[in-house]
Amino acid sequence: MDGGLITGNFTHDDAKILAAQLKYGALPVPLDIIAFDTIGPSLGKISVDRSVRAGIIGVVTVMTFMLIYYRAAGIPADLALLLFAAVNFALFKTPSGHAQPPGYHWLFDLIGTAVDGNILIFERMKEELRAGRTMDRAIEAGFERAWTSIRDSNISTIIICIILYFFGNAFGASAVQGFAVTLAWV
Repeated sequence: MDGGLITGNFTHDDAKILAAQLKYGALPVPLDIIAFDTIGPSLGKISVDRSVRAGIIGVVTVMTFMLIYYRAAGIPADLALLLFAAVNFALFKTPSGHAQPPGYHWLFDLIGTAVDGNILIFERMKEELRAGRTMDRAIEAGFERAWTSIRDSNISTIIICIILYFFGNAFGASAVQGFAVTLAWV
């Protein structure tokens, strides 16, 4: 395949440059293969297993922190977090879902977002309790006062996802688009 025909409004020199670029890539330099390695599917499985293990360790650490720091209030928060993760995992594993083992990072992003919301609510509740409110009023006020921060954070994230999606397409980085869609879903 050393021959070919270049047609169009090219000069002889332009056609030679284009032929060299097509043959060797963007830079007109010869390609010398220095090493050749074959990587089997077991490396991908090891990577996925390690990522899942790291994610589980992270979730357990966060749940332990919430139990220690928020004491009794950390128990329902941890249970709600596990239920939240299980429901979302089940949604992504449906036939129309898009979960693939290398993409399980979204689940850990989701849990981090949920924990962020929990912390905002609990800290607002603690402020209300310190101000002398009853537990019922502190819970109600905690949710009300934390909502604006949670809403604004999520709106900012969605705006960033839209920007990533459209600019990811412009630069041919479909992985950026996939990340934007997944992050917006989370």
